[in-house]
Amino acid sequence: MTRPPTAAQRRVIDTADPVTGRLRGTEAQLAALVKRGLAFRHPRPPHDHFLTPEGHRVRQGVLETPQPATEAPASAGVFTARVGGEETPPETGPARRREVHSAWQGLLELRRMTNPGGAMDRPCGWERTRLAEAAALALEAAGHRPAGPGPGASGYRVRTTPQPEAVAVHEPDSEALRACATTLEGAGWQVSDHREPRTGTRYLLASPRRA
Repeated sequence: MTRPPTAAQRRVIDTADPVTGRLRGTEAQLAALVKRGLAFRHPRPPHDHFLTPEGHRVRQGVLETPQPATEAPASAGVFTARVGGEETPPETGPARRREVHSAWQGLLELRRMTNPGGAMDRPCGWERTRLAEAAALALEAAGHRPAGPGPGASGYRVRTTPQPEAVAVHEPDSEALRACATTLEGAGWQVSDHREPRTGTRYLLASPRRA
């Protein structure tokens, strides 16, 4: 289980700029947040630090459920995108929807801050290092439901592939699979339709669009 941020780290997250997610703190604090995936260092000078989508989600949790500094908020764990097929059934309640919405908004802001020209219509470098999670977040944020446990469960499953910049998206319902393709294309992914050689089962190959 991922440890929640320390009280000092939460204070840095809590005081981030509410729009850009820009952080202020000591070098040690910022480096610790980067190591935990809650922040990133901007590649261009002055190399400021900003919240990642997970960091935005943690910030929302801190702001919505303030607690004494000695206690970590129950919702302050690092956000995890649902790729489908996890052992625990997918959450679908209002709390999860708020988490997903916050993570998606944080990801769009990350695109704006790191893509050339501030382009928000295509994936950024952070997403290219986490292809399955990034594609799954785009799907869940658009209202698609991840598959529950078990091989025959309905819902999407996002899986890595031998191709360096492509993930496979499986969904047993053909209409839902087409809807997944539409969502990913709208989120800046290139999508193509394929079939399993042995079973003929349809699936999608999705890769981040570069321009």
